[in-house]
Amino acid sequence: MTPTLVFFLEEPSAREMLKGLLTKLLPPSIQVQYVVFEGKQDLEKRLPIRLRAWQQPNAMFVVMRDQDSGDCQLIKQGLVAKVTEAGHPETLVRIACHELESFYLGDLKAVAEALGAENLARQQNSKKFRNPDQLANPKQELKRLVKNYQQVSGSRAIGPLLDIDNNRSNSFNAFIRGK
Repeated sequence: MTPTLVFFLEEPSAREMLKGLLTKLLPPSIQVQYVVFEGKQDLEKRLPIRLRAWQQPNAMFVVMRDQDSGDCQLIKQGLVAKVTEAGHPETLVRIACHELESFYLGDLKAVAEALGAENLARQQNSKKFRNPDQLANPKQELKRLVKNYQQVSGSRAIGPLLDIDNNRSNSFNAFIRGK
């Protein structure tokens, strides 16, 4: 039976990014499904219900949520408790520190190519972008750098271009490692 990788996500932009990114990570024999919630509260409320009700055999689960202004470790612990309580302790839980856009700011070359922002890649070595996970508001920073950035379409354009071996976002690298 074909294995299925199921992503539980807080927003549509994460799905769009993953659709492009996963082509670099997964063999075509793995089926991928996306369950997109209406924000982090909806994800946390309905995640255990969805996991308990999942009927498809050979499914593996990944939960991805933004940290926003919360404590990364507490958020992860809470999600791990929820998936364990739902009977799926093997579920991989990943937190984007602070927001999904941190992943993008970790690879300004991909952003420049995807969104036509010339000379943006040169800023990767500036102090501000050496560790994008430390930026308090990555989405706002990305909009400052690229005026025409839109969450869903931007994620769709950037996702396939993200370099899985060369990204300055530690949370992106943890997601890629899957450990």
